[in-house]
Amino acid sequence: MSYLIFIFTVVRVRTVGGIDVVVWLIGGLLAFFMFRRTGTQVMNAVSPNQSLFAYRQVKPIDTLLVRGGLEATLMFVNFCILLMGVALFGHSVVPAAPLAVMQAFFGLWLLGMGFGLTTSVIIELIPEAGKILRLVMMPLYVLSGVLMPITSVPQPYREWLLLNPIVHGVDAVRLGFAPYYHAISELDVAYMYEFALVSIFFGLVLQRRFESRLVTL
Repeated sequence: MSYLIFIFTVVRVRTVGGIDVVVWLIGGLLAFFMFRRTGTQVMNAVSPNQSLFAYRQVKPIDTLLVRGGLEATLMFVNFCILLMGVALFGHSVVPAAPLAVMQAFFGLWLLGMGFGLTTSVIIELIPEAGKILRLVMMPLYVLSGVLMPITSVPQPYREWLLLNPIVHGVDAVRLGFAPYYHAISELDVAYMYEFALVSIFFGLVLQRRFESRLVTL
């Protein structure tokens, strides 16, 4: 984050989308990291906890849910520390709509949970898939509007990018910080939640279907 802020400052970019570039960057990065950290940590939570499955009351889904909750807590702590640090440098980091920011972060956390619940089964059944899924994160980082405003992308490419629910979460976080932010006109937080709930449902179905395989791997 410090490196990106330095780069943007050196090229004398002061505002993006009508808001302070520092707030724009931090909001986008934290929003994406909420999804990525939750998704990747939940995805990899089965193998390290194999020994716990010797207890009959412990199921694979239990370790995934606990890991997801832990990541949410850690991200919240990091979020608060980072904002306090940025505030010391004179930047206004108090969200104009705290509930909107929380709503967007919660939706991104749900997306991460859905991703992790689904992929945790896939990588245990097909270990090679884990490498591909980790590689996907880098282009997803760029295509989610973290480092570039989606509003600058021309049609019809913008419509394709808007199919990515993370884009809506990232812009919703920034809009929660500053109501005058030039967010995408197609911003749809409901779409993000719908996508997240469907992915969680699909992940739970896979967990139920392959529970015995996950325990005995």
